[in-house]
Amino acid sequence: MSSIEQTIILSHLRTLKLPAIRGEYAAAARRALKDGWSYEAYLQELLELEMRSREEHMAAKRLKEARFPETKTLEQIDWNAMAGVSPQKVAHLATCEFIEKAEDVIIGGPIGTGKTHLAIALGVEATKRRMRVSFVKAAELVRMLLEARDDRMLGQLQARLRRVALLIIDELGFVPFDRAGGELLFNLIADRYERRSTVVTTNLAFSEWVQVFIDEKLTTALLDRLGHHAHVLTTKGASYRTQRRKNKAVET
Repeated sequence: MSSIEQTIILSHLRTLKLPAIRGEYAAAARRALKDGWSYEAYLQELLELEMRSREEHMAAKRLKEARFPETKTLEQIDWNAMAGVSPQKVAHLATCEFIEKAEDVIIGGPIGTGKTHLAIALGVEATKRRMRVSFVKAAELVRMLLEARDDRMLGQLQARLRRVALLIIDELGFVPFDRAGGELLFNLIADRYERRSTVVTTNLAFSEWVQVFIDEKLTTALLDRLGHHAHVLTTKGASYRTQRRKNKAVET
């Protein structure tokens, strides 16, 4: 191939925005010549390269957009330490079928038993499938909703969150809300009900949720919506962080 032909090809690929093909077409051409590929096989190889590249780029973009505090995966879970949770159940959730069905997940259990890790890991699996995911702590979400209401931007925030296929609300129960905050959070979850999936992590039993939302009727209505199509996971055992500190103390 002459330098002029190569320049023209690269220019066309740049114009058509095909960066993966631009970077790999020459090497693929050498493999095609060596192995005797047909023109169709060569074209298929180039198109598959571009598709894989775009899928990986989109997955990386979704992972960044999710704003996880840190990336946690299912492979990193210590199943011996995470008592009470079925690996088979988690593996089923990791297929993200529950998101396609707009079902919810509630992960309850004592502080430090891996609830956030598990929620993030499910979110990471969703980003791998190029789904929109958003991670936020419950107290921060309520603050955002209250500020948006005061700035008359609540509709915009609600619309943005509605576009998220999986909303992960972490640490529900750590900080109680006032009535206004509880109502805004209720409205958000109710708006997502049977439309989008929500994952909630909490250290509270269902009977204790009224401590957070203050209003008993509101709490009952919220649990009714979350519980209808929800997968409930309950972690048990000692805190990971406490156990690590004990282990380090023993080692020293």
